[in-house]
Amino acid sequence: MASPHPGDGISIRTMSPAELGLALDWAAAEGWNPGLDDGACFRAADPGGFLMLHDGDAPAGSISLVRYGEAFGFLGLFIVRPDRRGQGLGRRLWEAGLGRLPGGTVGLDGVVEQQGAYARAGFVLAHRNVRFSGTPRPSGPPDPRVVPVDAALLPAVLAFDRRFFPAPREAFLRCWLGGGRGVRALVADGAVAGYGVVRACRHGHKVGPLFAPDADAASALLAGLVAGLPGPVALDVPEPNGAAVRLAETLGLSPVFETARMYRGAAPGLPLAETFGITTFELG
Repeated sequence: MASPHPGDGISIRTMSPAELGLALDWAAAEGWNPGLDDGACFRAADPGGFLMLHDGDAPAGSISLVRYGEAFGFLGLFIVRPDRRGQGLGRRLWEAGLGRLPGGTVGLDGVVEQQGAYARAGFVLAHRNVRFSGTPRPSGPPDPRVVPVDAALLPAVLAFDRRFFPAPREAFLRCWLGGGRGVRALVADGAVAGYGVVRACRHGHKVGPLFAPDADAASALLAGLVAGLPGPVALDVPEPNGAAVRLAETLGLSPVFETARMYRGAAPGLPLAETFGITTFELG
């Protein structure tokens, strides 16, 4: 992607795998605590969706706009290197990112200090997401309905997920539900009724997504996911789901971080009452 200002040494181009790793290091430095192996699955969702701004040969800023088809995309990893802020690089990244999906709905999870800027750019608040973190209290004996997701169960989990996201995301999920992550489904009457994923992060572990019909099912899934894991566990909860907030508090988790889920374009109708943990702040 050529610079709109020829001769100034600035270029914006698709990230290499190593550059995506650098962007995730920047995200970790901002306190976002990405997963240890997020990069491969992020690229599986949309290999062209991750952009790095270079000043000469030096990476100076990042943004992602992951396209899920032609109608929906999700913006994330919008970071300018701290020593390069205030120099207009963020605007150039922003324009390049949004240029990947000019006519569709775009979602994002905005940090508190940027929410006003996103609103001025046409994004409308849908709800808050709150990250809860801590060491979960034990929640009783294992629920026999909670089972590992194997190859035979995977198609049913993929089909179940479709209701919880604005567009198909099978390429991403086939990666996300493998690669050493913990994946559990709740199977009732022979059908998938919920599922969740846990992954190792720079600090502790993170659960996402966590989709379930009610708090009891979500609690059973969460217990199956985190059993035996050392250290803290984080769960990103949509605030309108009061049952999810109460579950996190009951398990002894505390709020540590928040974002605003915002959309430019028509906001999708998603089942927040059954969303006990979103998948990621970066990809939606």
